[in-house]
Amino acid sequence: QVQLVESGGGLVQAGGSLRLSCAASGSIFGINNMAWYRQAPGKQRELVASLTGGDTSNYADSVKGRFTISRDNAKNTVYLQMSSLRSEDTAVYYCSANVMVDGGAYSRNYWGQGTQVTVSS
Repeated sequence: QVQLVESGGGLVQAGGSLRLSCAASGSIFGINNMAWYRQAPGKQRELVASLTGGDTSNYADSVKGRFTISRDNAKNTVYLQMSSLRSEDTAVYYCSANVMVDGGAYSRNYWGQGTQVTVSS
């Protein structure tokens, strides 16, 4: 099967930076879109940034100019570089990937377990 494992979360002061990583492993034929979502307490999960297989990126308005999504296809890993962090960025961050399996016969979406990011003001 396929697993996504996030790392890099933690506690940071406002204005600081963090880099999240998400590595996919298992029976992977290829990976299409990869993305980062976040969910703050009492709020719905929201898309933070996404990156297609062709390296087209998309960002939530709230993080444009501060966050950068990137991927290393050789490592099946997606990153989220977060800078100028604000208290409102505090949330559990989840990665998601659309993974081709079964020799590329079909694809399905997988989620990581989440990593906590806390920004203190």
